[in-house]
Amino acid sequence: MAALSEYGRPELPIIGVPTGVKMHSGCFASSPKAAAEVLSAWLEGDLLLSSTEVLDLDEDLYRQGKWVVKLYAEAITPASPRWMQGSKMRVEASGEEEIIQGLADHVRETLIDDRMMIVWGSGGTLRTIGGILGFELNTLGIDITVGGNIIGSDLNENEILSALKEHQGDVILLLSPMGGQGFLIGRGNLQLSPDVLRIIGVNRVLGIVTPAKMLTLRSLRIETGDSEMDQRFSEKKYLKVLQGYRTTRVLKVSVD
Repeated sequence: MAALSEYGRPELPIIGVPTGVKMHSGCFASSPKAAAEVLSAWLEGDLLLSSTEVLDLDEDLYRQGKWVVKLYAEAITPASPRWMQGSKMRVEASGEEEIIQGLADHVRETLIDDRMMIVWGSGGTLRTIGGILGFELNTLGIDITVGGNIIGSDLNENEILSALKEHQGDVILLLSPMGGQGFLIGRGNLQLSPDVLRIIGVNRVLGIVTPAKMLTLRSLRIETGDSEMDQRFSEKKYLKVLQGYRTTRVLKVSVD
């Protein structure tokens, strides 16, 4: 993704060709032959483009019996449920500009306040919303804003805890779940530790989901790494998500 941005082509579609190891990213075809079929179909104009997460498994932790997947970026790839192994994670990227603008307007009108601290999760949806609001957010990290100012970018757990303890006003955590997988907490945002979540509180977590991504979700999956914190989310049963300008709904919480 960095190479595409370096050459000024971040929108260039990519197709991953598997080479015999497990792939967790949605941009990979199911086989080398399938990759050729996808390329041919896209060149013929038979496939739409969509956005998918670029993920990788931490093999060192996996050897210790821990399944931890890291979110690196989002990429554009041809959408083919037949040939692309990541079909469950793909979200249609086109035609949602007005929805994103409406989401940004909602955040501006209801959350941008000198006493409100916003903790921004990772992902392209939140980055785009932040950009509309004048914030240059980190795609893969956790950022914090208060009022119209960024007070911390790409923060680690300790930095987030420090900012939360120093803040005297309200706090809200904005998160966008992974399309298909549905993880809201536990994939790509490990900086949001149980200690961080305890300070923020489960009632101050707001999901942001575009309609296209909503079609890929059955529930919001939570894996905090702490059984007591997981139980708090499980007892809540449902979490509110914002899906448009002043338009919210609730989705079921799923704790594995």
